Amino acid sequence: MKKVVLAGGTGFIGEYFVQRYQELGYDVHIISRRPEFISWEDTEAVIQALEGAEVLINLAGKSVNCRYNKENKNEIMVSRVMTTNILGEAVSKCQYPPEVWINSSTATIYRHAEDRPMTEKDGEIGSGFSVDVATTWESNFFAFQLPKTRKVALRTAIVLGREGGVMNPYKNLVKIGLGGVQGSGRQKFSWVHVKDLFHIVRFLQDRKDLTGVFNCSSPYPVTNEELMETLRKKMDVSRGLSAPKWMLEIGSAVIRTETELVLKSRWVIPERLEKEGFSFSYPALEDALDHILSTS
Repeated sequence: MKKVVLAGGTGFIGEYFVQRYQELGYDVHIISRRPEFISWEDTEAVIQALEGAEVLINLAGKSVNCRYNKENKNEIMVSRVMTTNILGEAVSKCQYPPEVWINSSTATIYRHAEDRPMTEKDGEIGSGFSVDVATTWESNFFAFQLPKTRKVALRTAIVLGREGGVMNPYKNLVKIGLGGVQGSGRQKFSWVHVKDLFHIVRFLQDRKDLTGVFNCSSPYPVTNEELMETLRKKMDVSRGLSAPKWMLEIGSAVIRTETELVLKSRWVIPERLEKEGFSFSYPALEDALDHILSTS
């Protein structure tokens, strides 16, 4: 039976991937801190799960939707680096290692960009804690020398879908009349539909000639102003109050998160995917929101 290993496969994206791979007839093995799955601490079980797998997909990592205090920063960093290193060591001990290892990264690795888009070729790496996490994550991943296993890192934008991610918070803002712009509204919002993210993984799984870094984002990012305007239109809400930066700083402190999540301009283009012939099911935000907000 075809086998896939999902590390950290219990969140919004992981649960979607599990369902889709099972529909394709795969035997899905999940590595997680939850007791019903393979434990990260059980080295032999991790190796056994990886033996003969077609693909290893690592989605593990503490959510960045929290305050960046010392404890959370450490957990965000360690949860990504440690799990990646555990997987790398386990793959290196396999007699029949996975054919391809697809590891999460993040589009946040690029600088705040309102002047031009960031591609894999000429994107400029940013600075700050979130960027340090991304660069450390990738450097640990690519440091492993695994001649039998192809490696791909996904610099993933904000993932949109019906069952989780950022959609519920944004919808709630619109519902209560706060669906105006956040900050200047000019910051770019790069995004990808979860269905397209799964298709990207399948595309990269099948294309045995492809390695390295890929931007996983729609080819048509929007500004924050365009995002909120489109969401209000789809939800049939005529207007919404805006939130300047100072108000967001207060609000983020109250709900224990960081303003970077909405104020950083992520202008990311999937140049490599498009050049290799990948076709998006939801390239435009309007179509993606139509699907996400529909009841069927």
